[in-house]
Amino acid sequence: MANTSENQSDNKREPGEKELPAAMDVLRGAHAQFTALTGMTTESVSSFERSEDGWALCIEVLELARVPDTMSLLASYEVDLDQQGELTGYRRLRRYERGRADRNP
Repeated sequence: MANTSENQSDNKREPGEKELPAAMDVLRGAHAQFTALTGMTTESVSSFERSEDGWALCIEVLELARVPDTMSLLASYEVDLDQQGELTGYRRLRRYERGRADRNP
């Protein structure tokens, strides 16, 4: 059984330093912030990584619902978050129909 003092030393922070959020908390927060700002429905997160300044995500969203659903327009957005998980910016990378796959280069 692990010594509790060993576990506590793993979580030590400098005085005044904020605890960094867990990855799942960052994802949930990014989803909520992006949806609140844009009003678009998030379909999925296609990439997620820690960057020098915080976090970088690629989110797939429904931009325009059409019938049939395979004709709906989706878009990929790059979303940047700071170390605490606060959204600092986003931009659309591409727009595509739901039923279309990427072409091989």
